[in-house]
Amino acid sequence: MDGVIITPLKQVHHPKGDIFHGMKKSDNGYDGFGEAYFSTINQDDIKGWKKHTKMTLNLIVPVGEIKFVVYNEGVKEFFSVRLSHDNYQRLTVKAGLWVAFQGIGEYNMLLNIASIEHDPNEAVNIELNNIKYKWSII
Repeated sequence: MDGVIITPLKQVHHPKGDIFHGMKKSDNGYDGFGEAYFSTINQDDIKGWKKHTKMTLNLIVPVGEIKFVVYNEGVKEFFSVRLSHDNYQRLTVKAGLWVAFQGIGEYNMLLNIASIEHDPNEAVNIELNNIKYKWSII
């Protein structure tokens, strides 16, 4: 999908604790840095739909498993991916696309490396049922 990038990330295993790479400014998808934050989502819960008008999202799941769904309303196209410790990748979502996500694991945490600082006026939120997508646990 145009505006979406999946980037495999490196995990460095160490006997005293592993290292999980996130993002470098030389990476494809890097669009500046505004802030980084962690968010959790409960198992089976769904957050979304949200569309940022300026922010590029860089989403990483170091704990648990989360299903992300991106919707491009201009071409009526969906993209989905499940990220986790076992599928350790970064999902980059450019501004202008709708995003929602569902907690799959018992405890789920994501990191967003956002291109700009949070601005409550630059995002649009709508009810989950406003975009027709069949959510299910796989």
